[in-house]
Amino acid sequence: MNNLFPLLNVFKSYSKAWLKQDLFAGLVVGVMLIPQGMAYAMIAGLPPIYGLYTAIVPTIVYAIMGTSRHVSVGPVAMDSLILIAGASAFAAIGTDEYLVVTVAMTLIVGLLQLSMGFLRLGFIANFLSKPVILGFTFAAAVIISIKQFKYLLGITPVGVDGLFDEFVYYVTHLHFTHMPTMLMAIGSLVLLIGGKKLLPKWPSSLLVVVVGMGLSYILGMEQMGVSLVGQLPGGLPDFSVPVLEGLPWARFLPLALTLSLMGFVEIYSIGQRLQSKHKAEYEIHANKELVGLGMANIIGSFFRTFPATASFSRSAVNESAGAKTGLASIFASLIVVLALLFFMPVFQYLPHAVLGAIIFLAVLGLIDFKIAKSLWITDRYDFVMLMASFLGTLVFGIEWGIGFGILISLLVLVYKTSKPHMAELGRVGDSTYFRNLKRFESAVDDPHIGILRFDARLFFANVGSLKSKVEMMVKQKPTMKKFVLDAQSMIDADSSGIEGLEDIIRHLHDHQIEFHMVSIIGPVRDKFFKTGLSEKIGLDHIHDCIADAILIDDAKTKLSYQTNVK
Repeated sequence: MNNLFPLLNVFKSYSKAWLKQDLFAGLVVGVMLIPQGMAYAMIAGLPPIYGLYTAIVPTIVYAIMGTSRHVSVGPVAMDSLILIAGASAFAAIGTDEYLVVTVAMTLIVGLLQLSMGFLRLGFIANFLSKPVILGFTFAAAVIISIKQFKYLLGITPVGVDGLFDEFVYYVTHLHFTHMPTMLMAIGSLVLLIGGKKLLPKWPSSLLVVVVGMGLSYILGMEQMGVSLVGQLPGGLPDFSVPVLEGLPWARFLPLALTLSLMGFVEIYSIGQRLQSKHKAEYEIHANKELVGLGMANIIGSFFRTFPATASFSRSAVNESAGAKTGLASIFASLIVVLALLFFMPVFQYLPHAVLGAIIFLAVLGLIDFKIAKSLWITDRYDFVMLMASFLGTLVFGIEWGIGFGILISLLVLVYKTSKPHMAELGRVGDSTYFRNLKRFESAVDDPHIGILRFDARLFFANVGSLKSKVEMMVKQKPTMKKFVLDAQSMIDADSSGIEGLEDIIRHLHDHQIEFHMVSIIGPVRDKFFKTGLSEKIGLDHIHDCIADAILIDDAKTKLSYQTNVK
């Protein structure tokens, strides 16, 4: 039971101090959920009330079944854009048929995610290396930040096509800035930053919301032209069974699969990013995330929600506001419920500039330049993957950016695999130690003996590199009489690898060079025995260590060639 509902494990060590922090974080995120939910529903082509429904049921279900304590699940902008782009092909926006399609889509998305979780397909997340996740996170933070400029400046972009055009529009139209709106935004940012420094344990976001609503009501900011949230509808969702009959499944499933994978990628990448700040507190489990998110969408579909996943902005605010457990998300949903039932008139005075300031500051905290600098210094390949994911997401959008990042990850993986580490070894003095010639000045290279350590699994992707290395050593050492392959780091060899070793043996024999292998681990010895390679090498040319291969006259082995093959 505790394994299926991770939140139950949290209660074993839950403290009163945590309750206060979860409550405050829930209040802040709950306030954000109301206008965001409505806006994202409109982006998806749905009535605003559907966004509030999606901010309640999926959020609560994930908080109980998800493994992240800081992720805030609910409606998100990017998935709303994908949804309207796909669902509008099946039904006209604004019709009852369109509502039926989106709710059915939510159920199918949830079932796919749940199935992937039970089938343990969370390994898909292994193709998302940390640099890719970081690049995706940084780009999403930039995208969301730029999207807040219209609320911070009071400028509505017209005729823009893409993120870059939108950014240029703001820069070239700064003279149209609405001063009351900008002053409200600047004041909110000052309060947020100052409150965090002066009262780090208190949610400055909540203070800014209260102050913003108060000033808006007292000063009559709506008459000044400041954009407010405005009158909000009320009412809780009714239970209804999604209609699946008559759906064009051949065209329907690809969209559902896209939303399923996108939702998982978003929630897992956001969860990992936030969990990295709280490594000692909890762990993220990919398969459990799939189950939790899948159940959130499945149950949500019976209450007329559209596909939900993790929100970058709300999750960042949730963590920065001090949330300790998933209870914060439950409290946030309860705020939406209370607002729907009793307090909608209060939130109509909330300026969009206040929410924009909260989101802007929160997502900027997700960008860590120190990590990027560290990758540049320590691993250029990882830095390239980070930049590829970052630029790909900015240029092509989140859905294509992630795919581009994964493609770059796979290409780098293939490249690294095809170019394994190999070290030419030399004898250290009169000892029986042999070390990398490039690292140890005391290691001596014998012109009559070539010693190579192969540090990887030998298979079809890298056997060519081994053959090329051996051929190069033969050319560089024309007086070589004996070649020793150190296999202590060779954990496996496939059929292509074995054929490659046979080619190497023939090449060496053609040059009158003896071939020896040392330190072969058990499973590899078994495979050599079954394929007959051990006989081609010669049992008297297989040794326990390099010293046996080159220091003993007849190259006798100290131990017999043992194998479990019968």
